[in-house]
Amino acid sequence: AITHQAGEIFLAHYNKVDNTASEKADHSPVTSADKESNALIIAALQKLTPDIPVISEESAATAKIDNKFWLVDPMDGTKSFINRTGQFTVNIALIEDQKPVFGVVYIPLSDITYYNDKDGKSHKREGKNTTAIHTRSASKKDGLTLVASQLHRSAADEAFIAANNIKDIKTMSSSIKFCLIAEGKADAYPRLGPTCLWDTGAAHAVVRYAGGRVETLEGEPLSYANPAEKLNPYFVVWGS
Repeated sequence: AITHQAGEIFLAHYNKVDNTASEKADHSPVTSADKESNALIIAALQKLTPDIPVISEESAATAKIDNKFWLVDPMDGTKSFINRTGQFTVNIALIEDQKPVFGVVYIPLSDITYYNDKDGKSHKREGKNTTAIHTRSASKKDGLTLVASQLHRSAADEAFIAANNIKDIKTMSSSIKFCLIAEGKADAYPRLGPTCLWDTGAAHAVVRYAGGRVETLEGEPLSYANPAEKLNPYFVVWGS
């Protein structure tokens, strides 16, 4: 419900002529819609679970961070929002014991929600219809479908493609890339560039409970052990 309320803010701003962005200290863009959504989500989470601190891309933590915290990206894909491609999401994750145990990824423009439940299963909701989702089985021998960013493509990505018998490439923005793997429409997503914890937490949970995994280049599970660090190592999202 909270992600959908935030999505309504984005839809209200989406086609405004004055929907301009300012630049943050790290030179990434931020819009008034980001800020409004952030305020709504943090207030709602604090009311829902006052004892659990919140880490968000757009604001500092509200309390001392310990073993359990909310991880929020009020809008993942700000450039896609500004460019009006529709490929932006609202991401909310719950982290516990250094792992994402619950995640919601909402795509406002298409009214699609990906999430996992307390029974360890992931789902996709389109409007009023909800279906269980799961990663698909695939082998490098037969060729894999890779999902890649529309905005970030490097020589390292090309090397990964060459080394893994990629037969098809789908391009997408934001955390939707994770969700395509979670619902069995792709097999791998290498992220060989910088990301932050809030970029991955919610979608990581959806992939995890759909049967996939998110691993560093050393084969270790992507960890959320040090939220003060903010930056993730390079990683690959794998299906089954």
